[in-house]
Amino acid sequence: MKNTDLRQSIRNEVASIVALDALETAHIEDILQWIDSGADIFRIAKPDTPPKHLVSYFVVIDQAKRSLLLGDHIKAQLWLPTGGHVRVNEHPKQAVIREMKEELFRGTTFLRGNDKPFFVTVTETVGLTPGHTDVSLWYLVKGGEHEALQFERSEFTDMNWFRFDEILASHPAIFDPQMQRFTKKLVNYLS
Repeated sequence: MKNTDLRQSIRNEVASIVALDALETAHIEDILQWIDSGADIFRIAKPDTPPKHLVSYFVVIDQAKRSLLLGDHIKAQLWLPTGGHVRVNEHPKQAVIREMKEELFRGTTFLRGNDKPFFVTVTETVGLTPGHTDVSLWYLVKGGEHEALQFERSEFTDMNWFRFDEILASHPAIFDPQMQRFTKKLVNYLS
């Protein structure tokens, strides 16, 4: 896929997201303007070149247990969904498939067959690599608490399943800053 076609494909997917609230609407508008500006959208050099770049999160969901998998991320020092930076000229969905193999050592099955981003955020990074902006496209992936869990220990100190209600009742500072908003949207989606 040519770079212009790829940018348009990413733009179309972001534009098709049904926003949870005014903040997600603002994030969608910001992302669309950013893509339309012609700016580099892929990270070229670690940790922050360009200072705003694409990330694909994939949230592993156990629908029956109403839980999701989060990792204690070494650099962010927060509980985050698994995921990673989108490579130059890589579609964010392909980044999900690649990162699933790299971080959880397994194949990808999108929840309800939906391989489009479910949620988007524009977030200033914190932790050990602060000060740049991750434009994160959040994808839903099917999983289960009963499955054997392996994960990339160079990125995460631990990996745990969290019940939806546990995330909503916890202090938000331990998670990605948008985790509770994401969980609210997920609960509505799965109802």
